[in-house]
Amino acid sequence: MWQKVKVHLSMSFLVTVFWYCRRLYNCLAQLLKWWSSYLQRKFIKNLSVSPEVDLLGYCAREWKGDTKQAKHIREAYEDLFWRYHIKYLQQVKRDNYCVLRAVLFQIFSQGIPLPSWMKERDILKLPEKLLYSQGCNWIQQYSFGPERYTGPNAFGKLRKCMEALKTNWTEISSIKDHEERGNMCNTLFSDESKEHKLYEAIKFIMLYEVVEAYEQMKNREEHIPNLFSLLLARDSSSDPLSFMMNHLNAVGDCGRLEQVEMFLLGYLLEVKIRVYKLHKFNTEEFQVNYPDEYQREWHEISLLTEDDRYYHIPVTRT
Repeated sequence: MWQKVKVHLSMSFLVTVFWYCRRLYNCLAQLLKWWSSYLQRKFIKNLSVSPEVDLLGYCAREWKGDTKQAKHIREAYEDLFWRYHIKYLQQVKRDNYCVLRAVLFQIFSQGIPLPSWMKERDILKLPEKLLYSQGCNWIQQYSFGPERYTGPNAFGKLRKCMEALKTNWTEISSIKDHEERGNMCNTLFSDESKEHKLYEAIKFIMLYEVVEAYEQMKNREEHIPNLFSLLLARDSSSDPLSFMMNHLNAVGDCGRLEQVEMFLLGYLLEVKIRVYKLHKFNTEEFQVNYPDEYQREWHEISLLTEDDRYYHIPVTRT
C-alpha cells in the first residue's frame, strides 16, 4: 500500500512540476513576443526613412478630397505608377535635413562607392586645409544645423563629421549582400546623432567646393562648372562666407537646400539626382535632373516631391 501511495505522490508531483513549467514557458514566450514587438515598434518609429509602402495606397490616404490640388497630385501619382513603373515609395522624415537624408540613404543602400575625387584626396584634411592653408578663419562661425553651435571647437566637430561620413560610406559600400547592407543602413538612419554628422559633413564639403571655385574664378583659372556661377550670382551668396552664413548654416535648422544647391549636391557626390515634382505635373519641370550636366558613368538616384520642400524615395518595379 505504501509503495502505491509513493508512486501516486511521485506522479502527482511530476504532473504539478510539468504544469508549472508549462505555465512558465508560456509566460516567457508571451514576454519575449511582447518585448520583440516593442523593440520592433521602437526601431521603426526611430527610422528616419520608413519601409516601402504601396504608392497608390499612400496617395489615397494623403490626398483625399476634391480640391484642384488633390486631384492634380493624384493624377501625378497615377502617372508615376503606370508610365514609370514606380509601385512603392519610402517616406522620409520631414525636417530640414530631408533632401540630404533621402540622397544619402539611397547612396548607401545601393552601395554606391565614394566619388572619384574623394578617393584621390583625404577628405579628413579638408577642414584643416580650409582653416590654415586658405586662411578661412570665419569657419568658426559654421553652425551645425539644429545644434546651432559656433565657436572655436567648430574645427574639431567638423573633423568628426568628416570621419563619420568617410567611415560609414566606405564600410557600407564594401558590403555586397543587399540585405546586410540594408540592415546596416536602417541601423545608421535610426540614430539621429550619427545621421546629423553625415549631413553636416556634406554641407561642409559643399562649402569647401564653393571656396575652391571662388578662388579659381578670382584667379581666372581653369573652366568652372556653370553651377558655381549661378550660385555665386545670388546677392545672398556672392562669396563663400555669405553662402555659409545665409544658406548653409540654416540647413538642418530653419532652412533647406534650394534648387541651385541641389545642382551642387549632385555634382560633388557624382550622382545624377532625378526628381519627380508632382506639383509640376504636365509641365516641363515634372522631371528635373541635378545637375543637368552629368557624366555617363555616374550612378542615378530618384526622389519625388509634392512641394519642393520635403522629399520621398520612389521605388521602381518592372
